[in-house]
Amino acid sequence: MVNHCCDRMRKQIDNKCIEHSSPYECPDCLVHYSPVFNEYGIIVHDGGSSSITIDFCPWCGAQLPESLRDRWFDELELLGFDNPFAQDIPEKYKTDEWYSI
Repeated sequence: MVNHCCDRMRKQIDNKCIEHSSPYECPDCLVHYSPVFNEYGIIVHDGGSSSITIDFCPWCGAQLPESLRDRWFDELELLGFDNPFAQDIPEKYKTDEWYSI
């Protein structure tokens, strides 16, 4: 379980909308957290599933953890994966297990 920086951030991350199946579809969902990359982002509500990575909490100003996205790609490349979203990568790289050991 991740300890988010403040109660407002935790509420945003834990928000489950009863009207929308995805946080990217819900206008009330503002922040996405990716446990795989340990990364926070402001959701871009443009019909897609993108977000803009943020370094500081919009509510309390706390510095957020550094994204591990580049490290994830680097480690998988060393294992021979050049397209990890299309390839069958090891299970631990589908969760936070790969950096939580």
